Amino acid sequence: MLGLHAQFLETAQGELVGIFHPNEHHQSYPGRVHGGICAAMLDELIGRAANIENPDLWGVTIELKTKYRKPVPYDGPVTARARITRDTSRVFEGTGEILLDDGTIAVQAWGRYLTLPMEKINAQSAASMDTEIQADNRIIPDFVEVGL
Repeated sequence: MLGLHAQFLETAQGELVGIFHPNEHHQSYPGRVHGGICAAMLDELIGRAANIENPDLWGVTIELKTKYRKPVPYDGPVTARARITRDTSRVFEGTGEILLDDGTIAVQAWGRYLTLPMEKINAQSAASMDTEIQADNRIIPDFVEVGL
């Protein structure tokens, strides 16, 4: 099964550290972790950072902004850290970054999350799976080959 399979560790400073071991399925250009994978890692990490103060607090992503500063190599573990910067009863916000081995920030992110109890998130997921999917019978035109 493909996925990030990350480990999450709480720090004494109230941050959450995530470590994941990318492989060739996670790369974009040779030797680099895909930017979407980096964004997913930071989204997950920021969202989970809220659990440090409140283990029952979960949220769904409203907004995620990323800034890519350096390529993230995929030949070893990738380390990221995150923290919550604002928490209200309905929304929380946080920041995070992926760090290179020398401590340089490779990717930064800021996210905003809607607070929801896990039961409601699960109920919404189950309801969407129960919805009947109708086939789209529109005719799809033939693909046109283009040179890149």
